[in-house]
Amino acid sequence: MLFNSRKNVEEGEQQPRPRRKIGCLGGCLIFFAVYFICSAILGWLMGDMLSSSKVEIKENTVYRLQLKGTLVEQAPEDNPFSALMGQMPYGNYGAEETVGLDQILSNIRLAKSDDKVLGIWLDGGQLSMAPASAKAIRDALLDFKQSGKWIIASADDYGQTNYYVASVADRICLDPTGSVGWNGLSAQKMYYKRLLEKIGVEMQILKVGTFKSAVEPFFRTDMSEADRLQTEQYLNGIWDEYKTAVSASRNLTTEQLDALADRYMGLEPAEAQVESELVDTIIYYQDMDSLLRIYTGTKDYHTQNTANMAQVKRPESKETNKVAVVYLEGEITEDDGDGIVSKDVVKNLRKLQKDDDVKALVLRVNSPGGSADASEQIWRAIQKIKEDSIPVVVSMGDYAASGGYYISCGADYIFAEPTTITGSIGIFGTVPNVAKLRDKVGLDIDGVNTNKHSDLQINMVYKGMNPEEEQKMQTMIERGYDLFTSRCAQGRNVEQDYIKSIGEGRVWLGEKAKEINLIDQIGNIDNAISKAAELAGLESYKVADYPEKKDPLEELLKKLDNTTEEERLIMKVREFASQPRIMALMPEVTIQ
Repeated sequence: MLFNSRKNVEEGEQQPRPRRKIGCLGGCLIFFAVYFICSAILGWLMGDMLSSSKVEIKENTVYRLQLKGTLVEQAPEDNPFSALMGQMPYGNYGAEETVGLDQILSNIRLAKSDDKVLGIWLDGGQLSMAPASAKAIRDALLDFKQSGKWIIASADDYGQTNYYVASVADRICLDPTGSVGWNGLSAQKMYYKRLLEKIGVEMQILKVGTFKSAVEPFFRTDMSEADRLQTEQYLNGIWDEYKTAVSASRNLTTEQLDALADRYMGLEPAEAQVESELVDTIIYYQDMDSLLRIYTGTKDYHTQNTANMAQVKRPESKETNKVAVVYLEGEITEDDGDGIVSKDVVKNLRKLQKDDDVKALVLRVNSPGGSADASEQIWRAIQKIKEDSIPVVVSMGDYAASGGYYISCGADYIFAEPTTITGSIGIFGTVPNVAKLRDKVGLDIDGVNTNKHSDLQINMVYKGMNPEEEQKMQTMIERGYDLFTSRCAQGRNVEQDYIKSIGEGRVWLGEKAKEINLIDQIGNIDNAISKAAELAGLESYKVADYPEKKDPLEELLKKLDNTTEEERLIMKVREFASQPRIMALMPEVTIQ
């Protein structure tokens, strides 16, 4: 359509303005306006949803503890967007559920004390969890049974660690097509030496500690004798715990359980599971309702899952004195990552130190280690808290090894589970040498320097270290080990030579760690909280968990990040190759 501007003006019609491109400032303003409007709407919806999310336990309730997903130390924030994310057309946002150990333990305690809860149904057998966390759940279930209430378990298939937990049940049910993975434990490592040789990469290794085997996959094709020894010891220790516990619950001898494992029960039919007395009842999942009616004594029973049970209102303490529980889970890094980020941890610890209501501190440590420097920063922050006469107690989870032990050793008192893996007091550095790969692809490098070693970081990666450079690096590693062992000696009030004699990068289970004075006592997080209160002289107090859980809206925006896993991997490789890594990290091993 042609537009006659003169005619329209004369007739009093408004002349359209020419289109203009929106400038950068205008675009930003529009973006922020839309963002804040959406945030306000989502915040209102979230508040409305959360305000009505409190759950009341009804008469004849069964706590349905679903054993599926992945277990973490601290439950993620209840997210009203989770259902939405699971329905999004792009991305795998709702595929795997994370379940908090803290939430499960709290729910079991509530189920024990509330008369309206008749029993617990362990539903499923594929929760991904490590032995120490499994023992914490199992112990809580045993305590629950002291109330006289019942526990039943059902699953299509039971993973071995899940069966270890489910063995406390009064009745263990299995699907007619299912099995129990009672097969014994296996610890496996992947070795990369031949692969790296084929692509022309040599890993230059610098380490202190005969047992510091985390770097062995880069220069060996099999386990060293030292690594085999320590792996056999902790694996047999975990297996002994499994057998002893199941033996007590199922009235089977440990010899019988070993014989069943040798049969590889995971491949046996359901009928064989009953004959072996690992299982009591074969029943389809869809028929569990009839069994629950028998146990509850009514057809009008109710079930509450873990998320709903967590929404049940607990009595609010009016105490002002606080025992702060700080969860430290994952690999230790300096300024980024999803695990224990030292700059964030130090910042949070400083806030707690300034909080006059915080009278004691419990660190819940579940970490295989990581950056040695980041570990030192956290260690220092803990010492500053102790200087203010605030007692610090550590509760070790599945792992508190290498850097995980580094940040634990300075506490006033240390608890660990019998199957906690700890120790691994040692340090290593890895520098990839891509000289052969560079030659294969025809890449040359040249430049100028002002001093003798100006290009050290570049040369060690692209050309390889010469003997002088290697010695300098090894000396730096040894200084780090000397600092690490001195921190341990100071914290445990022993001679540094003693720490070095039990160090060497060797890992220990909790029971043995107590014998050699790496920890003070076998116990769980509740024991640690009680001890912290005792050291602070508190007769009454409330427990507060830190860090604060993440905003669900922030988590939603993170889920919408378009960065692919491949791009994240490339960034990690670039970071890895850009500078030498000085690490206090335990061996990476898969236990099945």
